[in-house]
Amino acid sequence: MDASRTIGRSAARPGRPDIHFYVARPCQKQSRQKRHVKGARQGARTGPGFVGFIRRLLVVRFRSMLARPAAAGRIIFALLVLGLTSLFAFAADETGQPAPRFRAKTTAGDQFNNASVKGKVVVFEFWTTWCKYCEREAELVDDIAKEFSDKGLIVLAVDVLEPEQKVKKYLVEHPRSVPIVLTKDTNLAAMYNAQSYPVYVVIDRDGNIAAEQHGAGGEGALRRMLSRAGLEANDSD
Repeated sequence: MDASRTIGRSAARPGRPDIHFYVARPCQKQSRQKRHVKGARQGARTGPGFVGFIRRLLVVRFRSMLARPAAAGRIIFALLVLGLTSLFAFAADETGQPAPRFRAKTTAGDQFNNASVKGKVVVFEFWTTWCKYCEREAELVDDIAKEFSDKGLIVLAVDVLEPEQKVKKYLVEHPRSVPIVLTKDTNLAAMYNAQSYPVYVVIDRDGNIAAEQHGAGGEGALRRMLSRAGLEANDSD
């Protein structure tokens, strides 16, 4: 699939902000939170006009807030939520920044952390059993992992928030060749705020974030992310 044909389809559940964002078709679960995040990101870009609006809102509502504590609480809560989502919007581009410290244990019992993958290129693939796009790209990810295994590529497929038995039953019918990590055995899903699927995060040999993708972008998008970490497609020729 050509990722350029599907750019613009957004996830119904908010993920982390874009880092070299090859957006394709993420699996969706409806959430009203999306509208709040989108509004916060738009507001974060409006500059002084947005600040002025908040200032005017506070001045106009100040007296009525004092008279109605319940209403005041709701407004203050809304402003806190807006401030937090705006903070995430401003912290969007982490390319080149060190990857957060992580730990992960695969279903086979192998342990991974920042120190153990030093000098390797790492791909974190966040997925779920209900995500059809994850299922469609699973074989592609496995093939790329095999292709670049001798170049120092490690792929960890992190299932997000599903029971162990459900994942194991799914894997019997849909076997994978890459290591599988469950949510209970890692802090990765929380660190990268994976809430739309699939999500791919690429870490370069120096331990820095090279690229991130929300959605199934196909082979081309995956190879472009790997190239940002120093694994060019023609390395396999």
